[in-house]
Amino acid sequence: MIYKRSSTLFTEAEKVIPGGVNSPVRAFKAVGGTPIYVKEAKGAYLFDEDGNVLIDYINSWGPMILGHAYQPVVDAVVEKAQKGTSFGMPTEIETKIAELVVSMVPNIDKIRFVNSGTEACMSAVRLARGFTGKDKIIKFAGCYHGHSDSFLIQAGSGAVTFGSPNSPGVTAGTAKDTLLANYNDLASVEALVAANKNEIASIIIEPVAGNMGCIPPINGFLEGLRKLCDEPSILLIFDEVMTGFRLAKGGVQELFGVNADIVCFGKVIGGGLPVGAFAARNEIMNHLAPLGPVYQAGTLSGNPLAMAAGFAMLTALNTDENVFKRLAEKTEYLHKGLTKVLTDNNIIHTINRVGSMISVHFDDTKVVDFETAAKGNNETFKTIFHGMLNQGIYIAPSAFETWFITDALTYKDLDATIAACITVFK
Repeated sequence: MIYKRSSTLFTEAEKVIPGGVNSPVRAFKAVGGTPIYVKEAKGAYLFDEDGNVLIDYINSWGPMILGHAYQPVVDAVVEKAQKGTSFGMPTEIETKIAELVVSMVPNIDKIRFVNSGTEACMSAVRLARGFTGKDKIIKFAGCYHGHSDSFLIQAGSGAVTFGSPNSPGVTAGTAKDTLLANYNDLASVEALVAANKNEIASIIIEPVAGNMGCIPPINGFLEGLRKLCDEPSILLIFDEVMTGFRLAKGGVQELFGVNADIVCFGKVIGGGLPVGAFAARNEIMNHLAPLGPVYQAGTLSGNPLAMAAGFAMLTALNTDENVFKRLAEKTEYLHKGLTKVLTDNNIIHTINRVGSMISVHFDDTKVVDFETAAKGNNETFKTIFHGMLNQGIYIAPSAFETWFITDALTYKDLDATIAACITVFK
């Protein structure tokens, strides 16, 4: 495929946008080459600036569960836009979508809408600190909760040490209140809790990880976290920005039967428009201003366009009894097809899958955390990425990202994807 127009656009962008992109993973640094510039999208397909058609497996990093330009969402946005795009005042649609979310998700009474997943997770941690009166949080290596200072922390010299910043601009003072544990390693969490008695406000986790590839929780891990949080009054925060309304109507809480104290949402809850939200029981949410002392605000929070799009999307997911079954079946079909191709070509690999999230790791070690995810052969990934791209298949330009399946994908599309993988190794 030819990407002359995309190359020109990227050169122009580099002059006025840092690195030419507004989010680093778009820059193709991990795989080499020039970013693809999208002109439009419909259903399961991207149409780029060079006239190429691509089968899409990132789907705006998750929210396009029913496909790009899903007509009920488009209609809802157009109707709202004709009446005004932002007011900074309450609108009825905010209450309607709040009622819908509360009815779909277990263990929440109230929800506060914000403008991104980063903002949702940042606000959830602030609320947890305000509610508990404690300062420290535990996060997990390889889990991404946005670019708020508290989350850009890497491991210290041992399991019970303070974190250290891994991005310039994050202060040591901020880093000292973030403790790093290993995903799927309950003992590492227990050690941190024991070493910081009565100091930990919350544990925040992607309950199914999506930012080191798709990594499901091992049996008993989430249940162990829940029990660990109950005893010393630590709030358990599920970052469901990727998994919420994608793996089940009620997200991971419903899927695995484990309740979080605070749940963070994004992406899907706005039908793909910029949005985020966090939700919890009354006793926790009532600590938020204007009811309580924990301050959080935003002029565009509850923006009518995002609320209308989200309401249309969630209504469709809530009323379609078979959508999650279809998504899981399509993902399983792709899983089996890719497994056969890679095995037949003697490519060492491991594939992880939960519902409509799937990732391919090029190592034979079982991938359960960031350390095992990092063992993958990135040169093999680069080969497959560019080989698939040349045949019209667009996967995430990083070995550490989940593929997202949309219901708009047909089995013909899945067969084309598997066939493209075969061609890579011919």
